[in-house]
Amino acid sequence: MLHGREALRKLVLNLASGLAPLARPILGGIGAILMLHRVTVDPDRARGFNRHLAITPEFLDRLIGTLKADGYEFVTIDEALVRLRHGRGGRRFTSITADDGYRDNLMEALPVLEAHGVPITIYIAPGLLDVTAFPWWELVEEIVARSKIVRVPTTDGDVTLNAQDDPVGANAWLHDHLRKGLAEHDRHAFLSALAEAHGVGAAALSRAAFMDWAEIERISRHPLVTIGAHTVHHYNLKRLQADEALREMVEAADILEARLGARPRHMAYPYGYRSAVGCREVKLAAEAGFTSAVTTRHGLIQPQHESHPHALPRISINGRYQQLGYIRTMLSGVITPLANPGRLVVTV
Repeated sequence: MLHGREALRKLVLNLASGLAPLARPILGGIGAILMLHRVTVDPDRARGFNRHLAITPEFLDRLIGTLKADGYEFVTIDEALVRLRHGRGGRRFTSITADDGYRDNLMEALPVLEAHGVPITIYIAPGLLDVTAFPWWELVEEIVARSKIVRVPTTDGDVTLNAQDDPVGANAWLHDHLRKGLAEHDRHAFLSALAEAHGVGAAALSRAAFMDWAEIERISRHPLVTIGAHTVHHYNLKRLQADEALREMVEAADILEARLGARPRHMAYPYGYRSAVGCREVKLAAEAGFTSAVTTRHGLIQPQHESHPHALPRISINGRYQQLGYIRTMLSGVITPLANPGRLVVTV
């Protein structure tokens, strides 16, 4: 099913590519916010379940060069908001963002950005650094990859997954269980026990994947880098009570301010899709004091987003779609109404 959806999306992108030059002047908006996660030449599992999260530094380099040649101006998230409010500058802008704080953002992405003089906003979830939260999507893939059989305790008894013969199915079942079958607060203990039972060091995996606080402090001082908040524990905010969701936002800003000496002005909602962020979360982000907040909804920045700074869409720079033609088609706006049932201005 996963490969079928990917093939269908690529088919749509290929079919729409011919319309992209015609659509761009009408549907292309005033700019775009690009979403990265990992940028690395050597992801742990290049063809694994999470391969969509990683692009290569070489592709990032080519993408930046191509978009500059296409007339895009790369700006900070603060400058993007200024242009949204005041319409400064006639060229379309793009702003690069990265979620979670993977170590390769520092080691492999930053040199590319430096070479081009391109800024980036990196959204940090302190719990991922302090190992009070796990990158469960990475941990699940590691457990499945190391196991022939994965036994999962549930309230209805143990579930046995055939990880050797059907790793995609095992990953998919665990993803669904963790997103829907467990309360957000129960996930950490569940994963600790599951990883230990299958010989995987959950804390070690987390520490290897993400920057530590010294590295965050170092990268935060870089003139091209803006640090934003990604809540404390990377919880699905829509599954929390309102006071808990607000606390996740505010405490993330508190921790980052204490560590870095500056309070983050911008936030990214964990997951960012429809079942993770809605109107309530948008209001809470404003109440928490953030100037902007981004989702993972597919869309471009339109003038109307001036009224929706806490519900800004992004274009995912996805490891499964590392072709410049795909990105150009997405940036033309021709895909936006297809991805969002007829909507051109994408909020929540």
